[in-house]
Amino acid sequence: MEDMIIAGGGPVGLLLACELKLAGADPLVLEAAGDEERRTRSLGLRSLNARTLQSLALRDLVEPVERAQWEMLDAPDGERQDPAGADVVALMLEILRTGQIRGHFAGLPLLDPAGGAAYVMLKQDRLEDILAGRAAAMGVRIRQGQAVTDVAQDDSSVTATLAGGQVVRGAYLVGCDGGRSVVRKRAGFAFDGTPPTMTGRTAVAELADPSLVASSLRGPGGLVNLSLVPGEIATIEFDGGPEDRDAPVTAAELQESLRRVTGLDVVVERLETGIRYSDNARHVQTYRMGRVLLAGDAAHVHSPIGGQGLNLGLQDAFNLGWRLGLVARGLAPASLLDGYTAERHPVAARVLRNARAQVALMRPGAQVDALREVLGEVIGLPEAWRHFAGMMDGTAIDYAPGAAEPLAGRFVPDLRLAGAAGVAELMRDGHGLLIGLAKPGEGGGAMPGEGGGAMPGEGGGAMPGGGAGGVSGGGAGGLEEVLAGYRDRVRPAWAEGGSGLGGASVLLVRPDGYAAWAGEPGEAAGALATWFGPPARPAA
Repeated sequence: MEDMIIAGGGPVGLLLACELKLAGADPLVLEAAGDEERRTRSLGLRSLNARTLQSLALRDLVEPVERAQWEMLDAPDGERQDPAGADVVALMLEILRTGQIRGHFAGLPLLDPAGGAAYVMLKQDRLEDILAGRAAAMGVRIRQGQAVTDVAQDDSSVTATLAGGQVVRGAYLVGCDGGRSVVRKRAGFAFDGTPPTMTGRTAVAELADPSLVASSLRGPGGLVNLSLVPGEIATIEFDGGPEDRDAPVTAAELQESLRRVTGLDVVVERLETGIRYSDNARHVQTYRMGRVLLAGDAAHVHSPIGGQGLNLGLQDAFNLGWRLGLVARGLAPASLLDGYTAERHPVAARVLRNARAQVALMRPGAQVDALREVLGEVIGLPEAWRHFAGMMDGTAIDYAPGAAEPLAGRFVPDLRLAGAAGVAELMRDGHGLLIGLAKPGEGGGAMPGEGGGAMPGEGGGAMPGGGAGGVSGGGAGGLEEVLAGYRDRVRPAWAEGGSGLGGASVLLVRPDGYAAWAGEPGEAAGALATWFGPPARPAA
């Protein structure tokens, strides 16, 4: 029997497989699509927002995705067929290069004039290649052309039936198989929401006179956009949604859509491939039913306007991976999985809400035009800008709203840690962190009995001795005794200069980078048990 079955080998399924492997589980990924289908569904650019890039930094994956972005976008000018919008494209690339973009809300830009914002745009198949390479290097098994057609479970296992009749059993199964998820349907998850109101089309096409179409236009009949990817063009019409999403998109269909949207006699000379989409917005009530869980579009679908869908799914994978890995290894009770729905469902609900709002703000008409002008003025106010930017780039996520300690439930800041360049460098192996205060000059050494010796740049001694602001080195409340049974899950670290933990003396950071708990040394044992299961028994 498999440890874990993941139905779906897109970005969410591949990232989840990597996270499970880091947590000590052995996942099997079943992907229905072949290479050609993967390329087709990769039309359009996907954005990776600030929070997703902070999470990817914990796994040393930011540099590969940034490199893939510029390999794709730094195309020779001769490859672009958009002379009417060349200046706009150049401006967009410059904004992206200088780190000013924090996203947009219904096309209203959220720019940070100070620069330095984290934002990446790339095609989905490029991201899949990066994650598939990471998964393969970790020993994850990936089977392409293996479509799951049915799911059944009992008290001890889940059975997945494949298209060819083969049956695979696992302790748990996660559906990462997209908005039309077979896993969701066969397992009986309710999927309520609102029906589509628009039809989107994205295609690789050649226009007879590309100067007729600007890079971005809200026309009388909808929207048109020339992608930063040369040759890609997209339209959106507010017509109640597509009658048939699966029929091949033709050159004549795209041409008629362009004419309706722009009011111009656009001619499409050639169409290579195309897809349709809508703003159908639906959300499961729970992300887990017994031994079956959902992540990504299998759990929530919404309009692509605003570019939040991929980020939402990747954050699902980060949130679930460490939990499911601990449970699969028998280190934590199955109740740890309850926090997955509790934390991720409200985040997705907020995304669906703002996605619906963005669709409303993209409709043509004088009234909507006026509303966009007013909202544009509001977004220019500093506090409103921070609100919208945090909502769209994921940095406003708070898993413990109202917590007594301000860091609890929030993504851990990049603290200065003794002997390390930062938090991310200590989390590459998927372990949690227990961060204590260290007074200036008290670097903090290895934990007694740690096989790997001291952390880089640290002495080999015990944790710093007690005292005001320091971590007790022994006796009741000493953190080294508390961590003794968690060395396979949590590593120690020390905040340099005795600061950065808010009002707490100890901070417990989960493998996904969020602060699970902040408090005092005497409370650490309870926090570790809550978030990482009971301590391991010492070896005989």
